[in-house]
Amino acid sequence: MPRIYLDNAATSFPKPPQVARAVFEFMTQGGCNINRGGYQTAYDTEEQVFDTRQLLCDLFDGPDCKNVIFTKNVTESLNLLIKGFLHPGDHVLVSAMEHNAVMRPLVQMTGHGVEFSRIPCRADGSLCIEQMEELIRPNTRAVILTHASNVCGTVMPIRQVGEICRRRGLRFFVDAAQTAGVLPISMIGDLIDAVAFTGHKGLLGPQGTGGLVLADGLEKELDPLLSGGTGSLSHTEEIPAFLPDRFEPGTLNLPGILGLRQGLLWLGEQPEGAVLAHELALTGRFLQGLAPLEAAGLVRLAGKRGLEGRTGVVALQTPGREMAQVTYRLDSEFGIQTRVGLHCAPSAHKSLGTWPEGAIRFSFGAFSTEADVDAALAALEVILHGA
Repeated sequence: MPRIYLDNAATSFPKPPQVARAVFEFMTQGGCNINRGGYQTAYDTEEQVFDTRQLLCDLFDGPDCKNVIFTKNVTESLNLLIKGFLHPGDHVLVSAMEHNAVMRPLVQMTGHGVEFSRIPCRADGSLCIEQMEELIRPNTRAVILTHASNVCGTVMPIRQVGEICRRRGLRFFVDAAQTAGVLPISMIGDLIDAVAFTGHKGLLGPQGTGGLVLADGLEKELDPLLSGGTGSLSHTEEIPAFLPDRFEPGTLNLPGILGLRQGLLWLGEQPEGAVLAHELALTGRFLQGLAPLEAAGLVRLAGKRGLEGRTGVVALQTPGREMAQVTYRLDSEFGIQTRVGLHCAPSAHKSLGTWPEGAIRFSFGAFSTEADVDAALAALEVILHGA
């Protein structure tokens, strides 16, 4: 049975072949650390890491490649921002569609005197931006916002939010886990102070890679989440004040970063907007195929029904049928791999009206095909019509 992978919102698969080759070649031919080894292999590897920083800086329209901070994943990046920036008495705004990568550290910080408010979202996941300013308090310091929902793909209006933040003197942090490499993001144009990204989704790199891109000066307002050896200023036991060393203690995931570099290079070879157009074309095909099932009451869609303001993520419920059983049959009988449940985003499901049951999520990627979509629709027909 062929494998049909439709869980790209969790991690993209497959990757461009050169991603795996880069990881393998480093593990078998590189085998060094940067900022430490005084030999050519280490210098060559450091050049590739520098190039990866520059590719990411260019992708996000960041201020300087030294402002690119590598972490293990977007969750670590968001923890660094939330725990490093906020102090007792501070207040922040988030959307009602946030992932637990934002909400859990934020709820944790409430035990240290931090407060937050949720900007309401509509039943399709869109932000009620007209209610945002009335939630701002004198002690509000930042807005933390997902760029697109991991549950239903609804895209948030980051430029408009950025304009409000700039006008009201707030920092603006964007969680780009679902959009980096797919939707355009400009730190300058969208007035963003920090972009948190992961490497293993739209950027097509390996798991265990991610990072932050910081606006100039923000590093002075952030306490490091971790500290330790950096290979720089080894004569002192103080944390370096300069970037990226201030936030990159210990050994970097060099195999992952070099694999991520190849994912970024592959993306750079594609026509502008091609990946998004491809994923939305597949989404449109899937939504069109779901229409008869929805009309028959066999499927309930969550989120937007059109293609405007969304990514290639579709969430649905199967009234009258246990969703976990549906996803089990999709995989075991048809080889179609999806994700069911609450997707680490309970607040989003409450906004979408899919709480507490959750939903089945189909998410299309750069290498998904029309045949994959058609196979998923055919399998749903069989399962939901009771065969």
